[in-house]
Amino acid sequence: MNLYPNAYFNKVEEITIQFLKENKLKALILDIDNTLIDYKENLSEEKVKWAKELRGQGIKFYILSNSNNKEKVENVSKKLNIPYINFAKKPLKMGFLKTKKELKEDAEKIGVVGDQIFTDIVGGNRCNMFTILVDPIEEKDFWYTAWKRPIENKIKEKYKKQKVLRN
Repeated sequence: MNLYPNAYFNKVEEITIQFLKENKLKALILDIDNTLIDYKENLSEEKVKWAKELRGQGIKFYILSNSNNKEKVENVSKKLNIPYINFAKKPLKMGFLKTKKELKEDAEKIGVVGDQIFTDIVGGNRCNMFTILVDPIEEKDFWYTAWKRPIENKIKEKYKKQKVLRN
C-alpha cells in the first residue's frame, strides 16, 4: 500500500495550471471536508475563484466525498458547479473508478486532492491516479478522523524529508 502522495501543498489554491500541465493532469477529484470547506461548512471565495480559473483553463473537476450528508456535499457542488459523489467509501476503488468514467480521462491524467492519507491518497494511489495531499483547513477533526492524524503526520513528515516541499 502506497501511503505517499505524488505531491504536497499547504492548500488547494496552491495547485496551479502550470503544475497540472507539467504533470499532464486534465482533471481533479476533490475531497470536501477540511480540504474545500471547514467544519462550519464555509467555502472560501479563494477556493471558488481557484476552481473557476482552472475550469476556464480546461481542467475538469469532480467531488468525491465520504460524507453521508448529501445536502452538505450538494451545497458545495452547486457553489463550485462541480458534479459529486457522496458517501464514496474511500479508499475503496468504486468511487474513484466511477468518477474516472464520468470524467472520461485515463487514471494517470486525474489528480486526487485531499487532506487525508488513509482515504484520499491511498484510494487514489490504488487506482493509479496522481495524488495530491494538502494540509487540513483546520486542526480540529471529527472523532473518526482524529485518531488517524498522528499517524498521518508522521508519514507526512517522512515524505517532506524525502521531497522538496513546494511553497
